[in-house]
Amino acid sequence: MTRGWAAVVMGLGVFPTGLAWCAEEQFPHSFEVTHTERVNFASGGTIHLNGSYGYLSVDGWDQPQVELTVIKSTDRFYEPRQSEEANKRLDLIKVAIEHPSEKELAITTTRPLRGGFRVPPMPRTKEEAVTVELLIHAPNDSHLSIHHDNGYVWVSDMTGEIEATSHTGDMIVMLPDPGPYSIDAKTRMGSVSSDFVGHGIKQWVLGTRFVRPIEGNPHRVYLRMGRGSITIKQSPPLIARSSN
Repeated sequence: MTRGWAAVVMGLGVFPTGLAWCAEEQFPHSFEVTHTERVNFASGGTIHLNGSYGYLSVDGWDQPQVELTVIKSTDRFYEPRQSEEANKRLDLIKVAIEHPSEKELAITTTRPLRGGFRVPPMPRTKEEAVTVELLIHAPNDSHLSIHHDNGYVWVSDMTGEIEATSHTGDMIVMLPDPGPYSIDAKTRMGSVSSDFVGHGIKQWVLGTRFVRPIEGNPHRVYLRMGRGSITIKQSPPLIARSSN
């Protein structure tokens, strides 16, 4: 293939197999690593999620295990020859599982120290930024204690108590029917919407609070967002799901 013809093909967005391989090898791109692990976990236990940022997803299933998939990717594009530098950047973000007891588990995300302080999840330069996705499957009757920094939080098919806080971003909680659920959701700056009947209370000018008090012994759902939105949806009746 002549250099002129190659330029035409690339301009049209059509890559023969060999040329596509060359492009992937030669052009700058984001580097990504994925790791999955499973730990046994008893029904009805508590899962603590601390320091997470980016995308956090927790889905309930019927297995007596917690499955954690961590996907880390660089926001900056690196040349292929810079792979070692890119991987060092990815290695700075640590996600660890601790299992202090049969019914307690902690998943903690840590960032490196700079001058005695943690590097913020949104660094000042794109070169420092690493996007993190945490995809979690857990026994559906587990209790959740989530302390997220910023980004997106998704929780679905969990029937235990839920406590979730985040500084900035969007939070969606899918609650399987039947409840009952006692819900207290509040944003400092942003909206709260719910499929459940309750009381919407405006906070100051920009924030919103939604409260659904239930007598008896309901499942407690406590949600807090600094700047962003909270959405509470009623999902169809929980169908037991197992791994392949």
